[in-house]
Amino acid sequence: MARKVNKNNRRSLEKFSHKYRLVIMNEDTYQEVTSFKLSRMSVYIAFSTLFVLLVAITVATVVFTPLRYYIPGYGDLKQRKEFIHLKMRADSLEHAVNLRDKYLDNIKQVINGEFTGKLDTTRLKVPAVDNSTY
Repeated sequence: MARKVNKNNRRSLEKFSHKYRLVIMNEDTYQEVTSFKLSRMSVYIAFSTLFVLLVAITVATVVFTPLRYYIPGYGDLKQRKEFIHLKMRADSLEHAVNLRDKYLDNIKQVINGEFTGKLDTTRLKVPAVDNSTY
């Protein structure tokens, strides 16, 4: 049984290595224009290489050009800029809320008489925020 499998594998490998001749002829004069010696393996390799190159060129075109914005779910440039702007604004608002909470905690300590003489004033400085861009 194993010999039959080996024979079948050899035959299929031999089919891939058989040489064929592709001749291109002029139809009117039957003059041979060009001829190629090919095997099934060389044709398979050529088509596989062509396929890989076409896929690579297509992917590179989509990834490195503005065509990527036409892909559903990718988003456009305006949405990306707006997202970055909103993220920065949310971060600054979160920072302001944290500073306000720290300030209120310090005031509660003073009112309750738990004042230790040291207030954390380094974090109470609120950075200047330009509201004209919002």
